[in-house]
Amino acid sequence: MRRIVLASSNPGKLAELRALLAGHGCEVVSQDELGIAAPLEDGDDFRANALIKARHAAAASGLPAIADDSGLEVDALGGRPGVHSARYSGPAASAADNNQKLLAELAEVPPERRSARFRCVLACVRDAGDPAPLIAEGAWEGWIATVPRGAGGFGYDPLFIGVADGRTAAELTAAEKNRLSHRGQALAALGGRLPEYLATARS
Repeated sequence: MRRIVLASSNPGKLAELRALLAGHGCEVVSQDELGIAAPLEDGDDFRANALIKARHAAAASGLPAIADDSGLEVDALGGRPGVHSARYSGPAASAADNNQKLLAELAEVPPERRSARFRCVLACVRDAGDPAPLIAEGAWEGWIATVPRGAGGFGYDPLFIGVADGRTAAELTAAEKNRLSHRGQALAALGGRLPEYLATARS
């Protein structure tokens, strides 16, 4: 089984990606378990940030690495918070802080104009200098609720409605969310390419 470093310190992402990668012949170890600090994410988009994180983890560990960069794009806010989703209300922002800010900014926006999407880019590298990284993307369309609901998930999940029955992502089961989510779609897009890709890694 191929060891791969997951370049994230977010426990919610770790749980989701471990579950999603379980069927791809990968033994997933987090960068935290290896004592690898997170790099500065100063890319202009999700793809750039995912590659920064994956290459950093691969360089520090000597192992192949996979990284996710994702966020929420709200149409009424011109696509914000976007790449700044995790730090929307400041560098030490909590999920509750970010959700509060989002609701405040949308306070005067009617339901029909609260369309949004979660977007994800997954980047996999065989080593830090890999000239041909494996990239996949996913998007989960929906809209923003007026109040948070649900105790599951993480981040903006209590505010994001991505299913026709009106439940938020935080009200879905883990299996439902993994099947529908931007992250699940991105990993599905990697499909059967991942084992063959990793088989050519030097480590």
